[in-house]
Amino acid sequence: MVHISEVFSSVQGEGPLLGCRQIFIRLYGCNLRCSYCDTFSKNTPAYCRIENSPNRKQYRLLPNPLKPGDIATIVAGFDLARHHSVSLTGGEPLLYPSLIRELVPLIKGTRKGIYLETNGTLPDALAEVIDLIDIVAMDIKLPSTTGLPPYWEKHRRFLEIAASKTTFVKVVAGENSTFAEIDKAIDIITGVKADTVLVIQPVNKTGGVMGKTPGHILDLQEQALKRLADVRIIPQAHKILGFP
Repeated sequence: MVHISEVFSSVQGEGPLLGCRQIFIRLYGCNLRCSYCDTFSKNTPAYCRIENSPNRKQYRLLPNPLKPGDIATIVAGFDLARHHSVSLTGGEPLLYPSLIRELVPLIKGTRKGIYLETNGTLPDALAEVIDLIDIVAMDIKLPSTTGLPPYWEKHRRFLEIAASKTTFVKVVAGENSTFAEIDKAIDIITGVKADTVLVIQPVNKTGGVMGKTPGHILDLQEQALKRLADVRIIPQAHKILGFP
């Protein structure tokens, strides 16, 4: 059993699948506390919020924690055939590899399967579930924006495991992000799978505004394009659109 923050239907607001319709299963808890995080909570949710109708802000509540079968029943209440995929997000979903192994076989009917959104720091947990995942959206954490130590070696090991599936890498960058950090992230990517898409996501400000960073973000992209074929600047579009 595990604590689930919410289950809802919306569009993917980040990365190359921007705009694709997904069912989101947001698991509670994370092993990191990034300075820019918009989902971290110290309070374990007593209830799981389940959306009744997309983006109408109408919910019903189920007591936590939930069993895999409970979660699968909730997901089945949505029209899976009209959804690109089911997003396992958080928090950090790889805190719960046993749950993922039980849950994913119970979810059938989306167009493209299971999408894992992860901070990319738990390679051993990924190895336990990678056979059940179709798409991996992994972060490479830049110390300049997270306020945390670097995780370069964990990210490298993580990408080595993820590379067997459709994978892209995201870095959240801001005014203080350096070319050296971007180069280190690219070292990891080129050392494992050079055709991996790199997404540079500007650190989010109020209302989705980038603040004073646009020119610097373009400079970081230009630096990355010297070594990678596909580098995209993609903001958190769901924040701009007012989606969950």
